[in-house]
Amino acid sequence: MYSLNNFDPQDFLDKYWQKKPVLLKGLFEHFSDPIEPDELAGLAAEQEVESRVIARNGNDWQVEHGPFDDYSEFGENGWTLLVQAVDHWWEEGVDLVDAFRFIPNWRIDDLMVSFSTPNGGVGPHLDQYDVFIVQGQGKRHWRVGEQQVLDEKIPHPDLLQVSEFDACIDEVLEPGDVLYIPPGCPHEGYAIENALNYSIGFRAPNQQDLISSFADYALAKECFKDRYTDPGLSVKANTAEISQSEMAKIKSLMLKTLDQDAHFNTWLGEYMSQAKHELDIHEPEPHYENSDVELMLNSDEEWRKLGGLRTLLIDKQLYINGDAVGVSTDSHSLVELIAGQNSYTSDQLKKHTIKQENIELFTRLINQGYFYSMT
Repeated sequence: MYSLNNFDPQDFLDKYWQKKPVLLKGLFEHFSDPIEPDELAGLAAEQEVESRVIARNGNDWQVEHGPFDDYSEFGENGWTLLVQAVDHWWEEGVDLVDAFRFIPNWRIDDLMVSFSTPNGGVGPHLDQYDVFIVQGQGKRHWRVGEQQVLDEKIPHPDLLQVSEFDACIDEVLEPGDVLYIPPGCPHEGYAIENALNYSIGFRAPNQQDLISSFADYALAKECFKDRYTDPGLSVKANTAEISQSEMAKIKSLMLKTLDQDAHFNTWLGEYMSQAKHELDIHEPEPHYENSDVELMLNSDEEWRKLGGLRTLLIDKQLYINGDAVGVSTDSHSLVELIAGQNSYTSDQLKKHTIKQENIELFTRLINQGYFYSMT
C-alpha cells in the first residue's frame, strides 16, 4: 500500500486544487515502483491495452500505436512508451491510485504509466484535466507553468504541443516526488536516465460530453416526450419571428428534463460509472453458488475489486460499470463497503453478508467478474 508523507489533503485542496501547480517533494517516502519496465512492455504487447510510443529525433517526432513486441527501431534514447489504464490490468497500480482517493471516486479516471529513455518525452503540452505525476525509478526534468496564452503546435498528426512557456516549476524529480498540475497549465518533462512516471488523471466532462450522454439516455429510455404547447397563442405582426416568450417556453421545456430527479440520477450514475477504457473482466467458470461464497468468507481470505471498476453511490443506489444494481434497504451497509474500498478482508465482508439478500448480492457481483478472492 502507498501512503502520503506529511500530507494534509484539505490544506492541499484549499491551496492548490484547480488553482496552481505544485511540486510535492518526497510525498512518497521510500517509493517502490508498482510495475517494472519489462512488465509495462508486457502490457503494451496486449491487443486490449491502449499504448503508444512517442519518439523524437531533433525536430522530427514519431508516434506509433501498440501493441508492441519490439522497441529496437526506436534506439537507446529519445523515446517514451505510454500505457493507458494500467490500473485496469495491474493490481499494484490500483494501490497507487488509492493514495489519491481524497478526491471523489467519480472524478478519478485512470493511471497512465510511461517509461522513458534518456531525453524521452512528449514535448511541451497542456491537458484539460487535473493530474498527479509520480516519479518512479530514474530521474526526470520537469518544467511547469501557470495558465498563460500559448500557440498550439502539431509536429505530428497524433501529437498536440504548445509553444515555449514561462515556468514556475523547473526541477529534477526523484523517486517519490509528485507533481500536481491543474487543467490548462503547460508542462514538459524529459528523462535524464531511464525513468518511470505514473500519471493519475481525473475526469472533467465538458458540457458537450454531458449533453450528448444525456440525449443518448433519453433515446434509450424513450423518455422526455412532453411536447411544446401554446394554448394562449395570439396573432403576430411578423409570423417569421420566434418571440422571447416562445424561446423561454422552449428553454423551460428542455430544462424540465433535468428536474426529473429519478431520470437524472439514473443517467448520472450510469454515465459516471462507465469505464473509459476496457476492463479485464473474467467471470468465474462455473459460477459460484451462494454456499460457495459463504465457505470462502469463512476462511481467512483477502478480496479485491476488479481494477478500474467504477462503483458509485447516488442516494444509496449502487451503480457499477454503467448499470444500476438493484439492492434492498438491508444491503446499504454492504454496498457502502464495497463501493468505497478496493480491497477487503473476509471478516469485513462477513459482518454485512449474514442476511441472505446480501450474500446473494455479493455472489452475483463475483459471478459478474467484479470482485474476486486473492487466494
